[in-house]
Amino acid sequence: MANQIEIFDIANPCRRVCETDKQGYCLACFRSREERFGWLTFSQEQKQDVLRLCRQRVLRKRYSLYQQQKALSEHRDESVQLDLL
Repeated sequence: MANQIEIFDIANPCRRVCETDKQGYCLACFRSREERFGWLTFSQEQKQDVLRLCRQRVLRKRYSLYQQQKALSEHRDESVQLDLL
């Protein structure tokens, strides 16, 4: 039985924001410039690979933000404790 992904074309993940971060990835869809420009010529397998990479980039970004928030929270906790002394 064929997978649905083989029957239907993979939709373009573009969200019409097209602003990049300092690493060159789109802030909305997390694709590189080459991935955005080449999307229409990519095979289904290449598109799947791009989407997999985008999911990994999203997870790394979320983890990075989580770590930053955690560090800020710990810093605030330390400041409060020092103020109490």
